[in-house]
Amino acid sequence: MDQLDYTYDEIMADHPFAEPLVVQDLHCHGGYDEDGNYIPPRMLNRERAIKAWHEKLQSETNRPLLDCPDDMFADFYPNVAQTKYLLSEGIRQPLIDILTQIGTVEGFGAIIGQVQIPDLQKLFVEDVRGTATAHLGKGLFEAHARDEAGFEDISGHRDMWYAVRDIAFEYPECGDPMQMMMKQMQGGGGKGGEAMAGMASAVMPQNRIVPEISKQAEIMISRMTGLLLIERLAFQTFSWAKEVLGSSEDLAHPEDTTRIVDFICADEYPHVDYTQVALTEMQSRTFIGEDGQRIPGIDVIEPIWKNSMKGMFGFSGKRSTRRDMIISLLNQDLEGNRRKDEILRNFHDLETPDVMPEVHQEANLAAADRGMTY
Repeated sequence: MDQLDYTYDEIMADHPFAEPLVVQDLHCHGGYDEDGNYIPPRMLNRERAIKAWHEKLQSETNRPLLDCPDDMFADFYPNVAQTKYLLSEGIRQPLIDILTQIGTVEGFGAIIGQVQIPDLQKLFVEDVRGTATAHLGKGLFEAHARDEAGFEDISGHRDMWYAVRDIAFEYPECGDPMQMMMKQMQGGGGKGGEAMAGMASAVMPQNRIVPEISKQAEIMISRMTGLLLIERLAFQTFSWAKEVLGSSEDLAHPEDTTRIVDFICADEYPHVDYTQVALTEMQSRTFIGEDGQRIPGIDVIEPIWKNSMKGMFGFSGKRSTRRDMIISLLNQDLEGNRRKDEILRNFHDLETPDVMPEVHQEANLAAADRGMTY
């Protein structure tokens, strides 16, 4: 039988890299094997552990992994054609801002490493040994956090995205990333703030959702459901970034920048995998409530998952708030440009119709209300 129980050090262990990953003098996590292939960080045991826990789960239940439909996510805004058009007109600041935003948001993923984890066995009736759930505090959360924000003098995804920006635009003047984020959040009449608020509510709900379990346990699960949705959304961002960076004649070093995005993408897969497996394990078990009552796992995970979905899909399922934010920032960048109206008209003509009209979104969220098997 495949190994199911691991120590913290085993989950955090790296492969013996033949060469570390260095990007523009930035020592990043991960590295290369002897054939020059990239290997993500902390994956000596983590990948096979997640695979073994998934197989164990499948042997115990036929429940599918917790997930949401792809069509819940709108296309990235601005789309590839719109972004490349702006670059062809010499308008660079919007893409610089977006790449900075992506890196900064990636860094926020480190919050998973700060989650206080309750005594997990006391949370469930069933034995949790040999599961992803049992290893959340034994390296899974910490590995996730370090992948996103780095650790000590080793850089993670936040700084890797900043490096992508700097290489593509040959070190533009950007200022402080958090100040740039504040600028974006204030754009569009506060629509940027609404977008970030939707993401925050998916990860950190303001009100209790399942008061029958401990607050500590509910916070942990909410972080997981919210981050799972953010990670799923991230893969759209990777596809958009690779196409823009690799096909625009107005950006420098396309091979280098798209290669870094590929590395980041490879690092993200275990985040989705372990979170899905652990949440589905919890969904399939029986919680012990604060008063000792037995609560089916689906009655705990379902309302928390629905809350995260409803929070996120104000941010991504419909692109209205992000669209308003980007257009406001673009208007600011074009202030004083005598061709402003023409550029904006051409930009809008390239827009992709939103594939998820409101009626479709409502139908999907109604389906979520009825259950979580899609």
